[in-house]
Amino acid sequence: MTDQIEARPLRLLVVDDHEVVRQGLVSLLERREHFQVVAEAGTAAEAVEMARKFEPDLVVMDVRLPDGSGIEACREIRAEFPATRVVILTSYPDEEAVLSAIIAGASGYLLKQIRGRDLISALESVGRGESLLDPAVTEKVLDRVRRIATGTYTDEMAQLTQQEQKILLLVAEGKTNKEIASEVFLSDKTVKNYVSSILSKLNLERRAQAAAFVARHRLKGGA
Repeated sequence: MTDQIEARPLRLLVVDDHEVVRQGLVSLLERREHFQVVAEAGTAAEAVEMARKFEPDLVVMDVRLPDGSGIEACREIRAEFPATRVVILTSYPDEEAVLSAIIAGASGYLLKQIRGRDLISALESVGRGESLLDPAVTEKVLDRVRRIATGTYTDEMAQLTQQEQKILLLVAEGKTNKEIASEVFLSDKTVKNYVSSILSKLNLERRAQAAAFVARHRLKGGA
């Protein structure tokens, strides 16, 4: 019975800032004859550089890198090499990161807890042109996408606590985290966490978008 796998192996770029993790992935993937690891990278900048140098078929990309986000690196690689597919591999089932990864052009989002054989199978699927998400994050993301598609912003606004709504209005005024912290009697770090949560719930990528959101919904501060 003849092997149906194409003659040319899939050329892979493995990106992870932890050398032990990266080497483990390389070792796992290189045992498969239809995979060929052509390059490794430990930072977002290296990932883009290696993608330009080797033009891999598939990039296995960590989200959190020392010099930036793997999602930004994914966006940059996909912009230059549309045929290159990117699979995000991370420890965190972060709903917002999944959405950002999809928007950036990633073909998959998998958790590092995945078993080796399942990872191999997933990468083979992506290599065939399929897209996939880890079941742990799929339902939440689909629910968010449905809400975005139907424009139910009021539902998303309703998710904010009273404190989050107050901080949203302060962000919309252009105040810094330090200024907000002083006004609501919280630490800078706590305010930063609040802002991240607010942006995630409202599907906003940057705090600068908060002003537009507030204006669009004619929100006003309380007494």
